[in-house]
Amino acid sequence: MSTSQTNETWYAVVARVLKANKVTLVAYVPDNVLAPLIKLIHADPDFTVVCPAREEEAVAIVAGAYMGGRRGIALMQTSGFATIPNALASLICPYEIPLLMMISERGTLGDFQKGQAIVCRTMRPVLQSLGIEHFAIQDMGQLEFVVDSMIKQAFATQAPAAMILSPLLTKRVAA
Repeated sequence: MSTSQTNETWYAVVARVLKANKVTLVAYVPDNVLAPLIKLIHADPDFTVVCPAREEEAVAIVAGAYMGGRRGIALMQTSGFATIPNALASLICPYEIPLLMMISERGTLGDFQKGQAIVCRTMRPVLQSLGIEHFAIQDMGQLEFVVDSMIKQAFATQAPAAMILSPLLTKRVAA
């Protein structure tokens, strides 16, 4: 079912596509932009949800789950992404772990926190330098295709993938 034919929210589409791809473990650090997705996933018994203290722990949990035969995703915001390059470079990339990351983009389009803006400028160059496939999803027309394709590609190629949720999609600036 295409999202253009329904009135699904962005977070309902993401949850549905995760389930369709057998991604059942969700590790996240709380974030206002991702809150509707987190709430929906918590309410769904098909998902196992873990809320670690830091993003590096979310990465480790998802990596360990993959080694144990489960598919997972780490949810975080842009500033949380800034804490994980070492884990990506020393664990995820060299050991070809298909870490799925969904990152709410902060520091742009109406988010005037200086720290967020500085970190936002570093995210794509870090992803690029590590050779991590990434895509900024800006509208509902892209959402289902990109999330589904990124998940399939990550597991087929055993490589990490980052799905960046633009404020143009979420229509929300975090407080």
